[in-house]
Amino acid sequence: MSTQVPTTSEPGIGTLLRGIVNDIKDLFEQQMRFARAEIKADIRKSKEALTLLALGAGSAFVSVLFFGLMLVHLLHWLTAPPGTDRSSLPLWGCHAIVAGLFLVVGAGLFYSGRKMFDSFTPLPVETVQTAKENVEWITNSK
Repeated sequence: MSTQVPTTSEPGIGTLLRGIVNDIKDLFEQQMRFARAEIKADIRKSKEALTLLALGAGSAFVSVLFFGLMLVHLLHWLTAPPGTDRSSLPLWGCHAIVAGLFLVVGAGLFYSGRKMFDSFTPLPVETVQTAKENVEWITNSK
């Protein structure tokens, strides 16, 4: 008479459930690491874009100030009494040239920053898409 107990090489339900829970936990942790990395990269890109936008706006502000000064000097020049020397480049013209240069530089910086900012989304789109795929895979694997 044999007293051998039949053994199975299949794991128990508790072991399987523990494995599934551990796999889901690992998957969630990987998703969180991926999301953090993606958000850090987006923050870096956002800082660069906002820097260009701020520089462009600042340059445009200086341009507006110069245009204001130019208008004051133009008004003064236009109301100058006859017989005054108007042969050289008037002061308002100098202000206009400088203001125009600041305006061109500011517009260029602002356009570059806007274009850079529009080239990416500050949300972790790839992480969200991967998480949706994982949830779909988990729910359909039953």
